[in-house]
Amino acid sequence: MNKPGCRAGRRARKKRRKKHDYVYKVTHEAQFVLLRRWLKGKGFTSQSLIPVNFHDTGRGLMANQTIKAKDSVISLPEKCFLTTEAVLKSYMGDYIKRWHPPVSPLLALCCFLIAERHRGDASEWSPYINILPKTYTCPVYFCDDIIDLLPRSLQKKATEQKEQFQELYCSSVMFFHSLQPLFTQPSEELFTQDALQWAWCSINTHTVYMEHDQSEYLSREKDIYALAPYLDLLNHCPNVHVEAGFNKQTRCYEVKSVQGCKTFQQALINYGPHDNNRLLLEYGFVASGNPHIYVDLETLKLCLDEKNKQLTQKLLYLRDNDFLRNLTFGMDGPSWRLMTALRQLSLKPEQYSCWKSVLLGAAVSWDREEWCIHSALKLCNNLNGDNVKALERLSQLKQGANLSLLEQLCVVESLRQEEQRILEHTRVVLQNLWGQ
Repeated sequence: MNKPGCRAGRRARKKRRKKHDYVYKVTHEAQFVLLRRWLKGKGFTSQSLIPVNFHDTGRGLMANQTIKAKDSVISLPEKCFLTTEAVLKSYMGDYIKRWHPPVSPLLALCCFLIAERHRGDASEWSPYINILPKTYTCPVYFCDDIIDLLPRSLQKKATEQKEQFQELYCSSVMFFHSLQPLFTQPSEELFTQDALQWAWCSINTHTVYMEHDQSEYLSREKDIYALAPYLDLLNHCPNVHVEAGFNKQTRCYEVKSVQGCKTFQQALINYGPHDNNRLLLEYGFVASGNPHIYVDLETLKLCLDEKNKQLTQKLLYLRDNDFLRNLTFGMDGPSWRLMTALRQLSLKPEQYSCWKSVLLGAAVSWDREEWCIHSALKLCNNLNGDNVKALERLSQLKQGANLSLLEQLCVVESLRQEEQRILEHTRVVLQNLWGQ
C-alpha cells in the first residue's frame, strides 16, 4: 500500500516535468556525447550546462544547477579553441606559409574547416565540426528576391556582404589550387563557393573575439577569431548581462553571469548592443525583445524636403557633430538623439544661430516641435507601411517553399514582425504627443 504522500510526490514530479517539457527538450544525441568526451580530453570538465532544444531559440545550453550572480557560466580551456595558430601547425601550415601575398586569418580558418569537414571522422576536429549547422540564414545565403524583402537600411548592407564574399572567393581560387597536393579529389570540387560560404558563416557566427599575435605568415588583417566548441552553443539575449574574456592566468575563456541563472533555465549571453538588423546580418537570427530600430540617413530623408536649400548644410552639420548615427525608435517612442536631429533639421533660415544650442538640448518653438513630431510620425508610418507590404509578400513566398528557403523567409519575417511591434508602440507615443 502506498503512503499518502507518495502519490502527491509523483503528481508534483509529473507537474514539474510537464512545466519544463513545453519549454525544452534535453538533447541526448550521440554527437553531443562525443563532443563532451572530446572536450574532456582537452581539459574541459564542466557539468553545469547541458545541450537542450528550446522551443523559442532552438539549440542552446541549460543550467542543471543554479548559477549565482558573478559565478562562472562556462570556462573553456585554450586547448579547446580552433585558431590560426592550430591551422599553421597543421598539415596545411606549410602551404599557407609559402603562399604570397599572405592569406588572411579568416581565409586560413575557412580553408582548414573545409578540409577538416572533407576528412570526416579522420579529422581531429570532427566531434566539433559534426555539430556545426549544415547551412545558415545569414544574408550571404539569400537570393535577390529575399534581400528585397529586408528593411531598406539592411538591403544595402546585405548586398555589400554578398559582394565582399564573392570577392573573397574569386581572389582565393589560385590559393585553393595550391592546396591540391593535400587531396585526391580535385580542389575545385572541394573548395567550392558553397563550401566557402558554409565555412565563412561558421566562423562569423561561432567565433569569440580573441586577439592573437600577428603571424608573419598571414596578412596584416587583425587576427581576432577563435572557434569555441560548446561555448558557442550559448544563445544571445539583449537583456542578459555577462562579463566575458580570455583569462591569461587560467588560460581559459571565461563567461561570468552578472544576474545569475536558475536551474532548468537557459543560460544566455549577450553579443553586445546589436539591433536586430545587425544580428541578422552577422549571425543570421533575430532576438525577441530587442528594444530599438535604427534610422539611417536614407530613411531619415524620407521625411525631409529635398528642395530645402539648407538641407545639405544641415546634414553636414549633423554628420560633423556625430548626430547621424544611433538614431532610433524604441518601445517608448523616438530616441532623444533622433528628436534632436529632427529639431535641428526643422530650423528656419533665420534660426541659423540656434544650430549649436539645439544640438546641446535647447528647446525650439512649438511650431518647430510640432514639425518634429509630425516628421517622426511620418517616418514611423512609412516604415510600418513597408513592413506590412513585406509581411504580405513573405506570407505568399512561404507557401510551397523548400526547407532551406523557408528558414530564410522565417528569419526575415521575424525581423519584420519585431520591427512592426516597436513601430506600433512608437506610433501610439507620437500620436499622444501630437494630441497634447
